Amino acid sequence: MKHRGKRKRRALLSAESKLLFIIRIGGKNYMHTKTGKILYSLRLRRIFNGVFLKANDRIMEILQMVEPYITYGYPNLKSVKDLIYKKGVAKIGKQSAPLTDNNIIEQELGKYGIVCIEDIVNEVATVGPHFKEVSHFLCPLTLNGPEKELRGRKKLFEHGGDARNRKEHINELISKMN
Repeated sequence: MKHRGKRKRRALLSAESKLLFIIRIGGKNYMHTKTGKILYSLRLRRIFNGVFLKANDRIMEILQMVEPYITYGYPNLKSVKDLIYKKGVAKIGKQSAPLTDNNIIEQELGKYGIVCIEDIVNEVATVGPHFKEVSHFLCPLTLNGPEKELRGRKKLFEHGGDARNRKEHINELISKMN
């Protein structure tokens, strides 16, 4: 982390899409404390946890700081739908409950006009006006470890590794980990 602060910063990346899906791929050994705090603030507390975020310049800057420990990209509607239907867990108070009943969703998010799982999928995929409330209602998605994937964790994705922006290739990784 210290060396990363001293080296020249490359130009900030602008997001191609409004929606990002971020997966933590790195462990916690030999990690700078600031990096750990950033991952914690992104709600990526465990390996193979994933979260949806709205893409903006500040988030892209934060992602550059923790690049070796995450991979991210722009998911399509099918990937968002599969993730929420299969791995979706809601946070109600301090307890988590699987998204099996629309009554839970209506009680928590009804005031925003979101009453079913399909409304959650639509809100996340389109990055709607209540995206923040929906994304905090959802717990971080726990994904399965992919077989024969994520070998070169510290290398960048462009150089045959796994870290950094995968752009639309994140959909392939999501389908393997779902």
